[in-house]
Amino acid sequence: MVTTSLTSPFEVASGFHALSDPLRVRVLELLQQQEYCVCELCEQLHVSQSKLSFHLKALREASLVRARQEGRWVYYSVNRRQFNLLEQYLSEYSRRTAGLLSGRYSSCQ
Repeated sequence: MVTTSLTSPFEVASGFHALSDPLRVRVLELLQQQEYCVCELCEQLHVSQSKLSFHLKALREASLVRARQEGRWVYYSVNRRQFNLLEQYLSEYSRRTAGLLSGRYSSCQ
């Protein structure tokens, strides 16, 4: 089993599930550049606020974005720490599977 700073397999699965939707990936690409409020994201992505809110909720639940309220507006930004944890998971997975591919084959052939 791959061990990382992530506390559970649920966090890993939640993170990758959140990344599995093209609109969510587009949101994250925008948020890499700067913090945006919901109305700005809707305008940039040409989607309704209700549709975007659904996707932002999935990203928040996966801890991939942070929400900050200022007055009546909510501003979103990337949670780089969570991305680093997912990257660490993939790196560890890659490191461990590289050993399997370099000559340690299963006896089930």
